[in-house]
Amino acid sequence: MKLKLSYLFIILIFLFTTCQNEKKYINYKKKSDFISTLDPHSFANINKIRLRHIFFNLEINWEKHILDGFVQILFTKNETADTLILDTKDLEIKEIFAINGSKRKWWKGKTDEIFGTPLYILLSKEDTVLKILYNTNSAEALQWAAKEQTSDKTDEFLYSQSQAILARSWFPCQDAPSVKFTYNATVKTKPGYWVLMSAENPQKLSNTGIYNFKMEQPVSSYLVALASGKLIFKPLGKNCGIYAEPSMIEKAAWEFADMQKMIDVASDLYGKYVWGRYDVLVLPPSFPFGGMENPRLTFATPTVITGDRSQVALIAHELAHSWSGNLVTNETWNDFWLNEGFTNFFEQRIMEKIYGKPYDRMRQLIAWNDLEKTINELTISGALADTKLKLDLKGRNPDDGLSDIAYEKGRFFLCHLLKVTGEKNFDDFLKKYFTKNAFKYMNTEDFLSYLNKELLNKNIRWKKEAEAQNWIYGEGLPKSAVKPVSEELIKVDKMLLSYFEGLKKPEEFDTAGFTSHHWQYLIRQFSKKANLNQVEEFEKVFSFSNRSNCEILCDWFTLSAKIAYTKNTEQTEKFLIRVGRRKMILPIYEELAKTENGKKWAKMVFDKAKTGYHSVSVQSVAVILK
Repeated sequence: MKLKLSYLFIILIFLFTTCQNEKKYINYKKKSDFISTLDPHSFANINKIRLRHIFFNLEINWEKHILDGFVQILFTKNETADTLILDTKDLEIKEIFAINGSKRKWWKGKTDEIFGTPLYILLSKEDTVLKILYNTNSAEALQWAAKEQTSDKTDEFLYSQSQAILARSWFPCQDAPSVKFTYNATVKTKPGYWVLMSAENPQKLSNTGIYNFKMEQPVSSYLVALASGKLIFKPLGKNCGIYAEPSMIEKAAWEFADMQKMIDVASDLYGKYVWGRYDVLVLPPSFPFGGMENPRLTFATPTVITGDRSQVALIAHELAHSWSGNLVTNETWNDFWLNEGFTNFFEQRIMEKIYGKPYDRMRQLIAWNDLEKTINELTISGALADTKLKLDLKGRNPDDGLSDIAYEKGRFFLCHLLKVTGEKNFDDFLKKYFTKNAFKYMNTEDFLSYLNKELLNKNIRWKKEAEAQNWIYGEGLPKSAVKPVSEELIKVDKMLLSYFEGLKKPEEFDTAGFTSHHWQYLIRQFSKKANLNQVEEFEKVFSFSNRSNCEILCDWFTLSAKIAYTKNTEQTEKFLIRVGRRKMILPIYEELAKTENGKKWAKMVFDKAKTGYHSVSVQSVAVILK
């Protein structure tokens, strides 16, 4: 488990001498008693000290549900820096040593419920390497899934989810996206289990349970990932493959068969894939998101394994993050749209190339409708400022920015720019953007300057019609925003119109060739006018409550809760217990919480389900049901 100190010192010195140049910073006046650095969600004094490399030496304690060991960190500092401040959250710090073995004085600051606790370490003038002995406690980033919560239901499973600011709950760090570092690791688990990280990963089981990792490209703390469990690996292409539990491996391999094609198309569009391999780990159903773009190893929810490849856009999305987010990263979470808006646009371009524009137009229209709904909800709740692309999340949990504004308004802004400047011009611009800014960070203001300099200033009409300022800093959608049109979904509109006018029964609908997107759109449009009797009629004809596609189940159970249709209560409960993905459970809980009886029943189900949810999902549902 232990790496010889002299060998580690050589590695660290090498990394020290090859660190990239950083931007110059201008500190701003603090407005919070807790956060006083350049990043509004980090305690770290990144204006004076920067992490460059981390070595992890950890053991997974399955009995206590903790990680135990140490990190050895390399950093650079300016001449006036005498104290290193790191982000932590519920970590037990044992001792801290300099590279010569002498102890360093340290203390913890005041704890904040959202941001955790700053760790202060007094430095000597020579210090550039520190060894921090610690263990986790109730780390919010870590999900310890009991065997009953996995797909195979035979063995435990551990995985991390560090985005946005939960990395600090499993290792001390500068938990700010603008801080990028390389890392290597030695991690021990129990024999028979795999360990995977967002790094160069094994393709064979270790008999000792000890695994070594190396990540040579610099990444942000939220992109450091860890998982351990009983797995199988299956290659899918020249530089991609799948890790999954035994019962899921063949299903996942079939579902994601186009993964290599996606990598090739993405590289042709916006530049070479620079991370080596692109693998996917299929997690237990409790995973709170659709996917997580950990470099080299995407974490994916099993809810996208539908048997019809209708949700493979998730892989296109997480792959696209290899450029937008992982390669060029938002400087702070206020600039989150630079990660997700760009990625949704990139995902769209991949899907258009592989599956055709008519297919993707359906997805775009559904996304547009979701965006309009989000803007309306934020407006009603008095949070109109949160409909801007550039957010102000100071003092708030950055998860508040995880909405359709960043993802979809950001995407449609880039679609607008493509329409104004032309497909080739905009694709060339983005390719250069990713190449020139690789392994750097970007804020909204710098991007706007770059956009003007490298593209819009070349044509007066482009700059006028782009309306970049309005899209980025304006509330809601600009008047220039154009709603997508889908000929496929116009057919669905016509069917529903005939139904509500009494001209056609649901069993007479021509649904041959329907994808999950057709069904989702049908349910959502139907829900705008449907009454209880009509819901019951559609259930009888289409048997939505017994489908296997989680997207369809989510929409149908949400409508059922809204209309107080109770004949599928058993299926709804099983769904809420089995699935932990926030996108799919929150809409159902929100509708249930609108009535006294519904809220009472929802609390009962949540009490059963929450032990299988990640902490991110638990917190979100608890807010709804409070």
